[in-house]
Amino acid sequence: MTTSDVDDAKQDLRETVWEGLREAGVVRFPGARGRIPNFSGAEAAADRLRDTQAWQDATTIKANPDSPQWPVRQRALEDGRTVFMAVPRLRDDRPFLRLDPDRIEVTPRGAASIKGSSRHGIPTAVEELAPVDLVVVGCVAVDRTGARLGKGGGFADLEFALASAAGLIGPETTVVTTVHPLQVVDDGRIPMTDHDVPLDMIVTPDEVIECMRTRARPAGVLWDDLPEGKIDEIPLLRRLAAERG
Repeated sequence: MTTSDVDDAKQDLRETVWEGLREAGVVRFPGARGRIPNFSGAEAAADRLRDTQAWQDATTIKANPDSPQWPVRQRALEDGRTVFMAVPRLRDDRPFLRLDPDRIEVTPRGAASIKGSSRHGIPTAVEELAPVDLVVVGCVAVDRTGARLGKGGGFADLEFALASAAGLIGPETTVVTTVHPLQVVDDGRIPMTDHDVPLDMIVTPDEVIECMRTRARPAGVLWDDLPEGKIDEIPLLRRLAAERG
């Protein structure tokens, strides 16, 4: 498949999943289309993740800032985990926010929201991140092999690549998502490219799916695969590109 074919196939699948969630009546504010969809049962999925060994073993968690993973971030702070959240679209020079459960002065739920994290999180550069034990990503669709599909911006994969290049995510770091069962599609429907990060675990309100890692993870930024203009959009990429010469 050409790059264009892959992009078209991914977008077609996004549209199918978004519409399926809408028709089933399981979409919460702020909606599904064009987003990592917020879904009914997000709290139950977070609770199920909380019971896993991967969660019990983690002290530092990197989490996406999207609404369906708000309960995950809340529970991480409740359980004394340090949480790193990416600034939306990596738009700042220090593109992560550190939420320290011992330093926040509001409830974990208040601190873990998108607005709350911007007020109570500590702006953090990649070089200032602590090694991460668990990576939580948002997905539009997943399959049981660990293939995942985001909303199309590529930021989750880029965050992962930047942290990996800095040595903060290693081969044993677990990558997990929480999704509605309708977001779990048949194996083979999700096209995966070299920069796409595969999952180790999928958690729904009803089950934990352990994925066999059959795809290599990107070990750093695949500069040749970046869309035109992406470097100019993100201050950290501009700096790293300049350092590369």
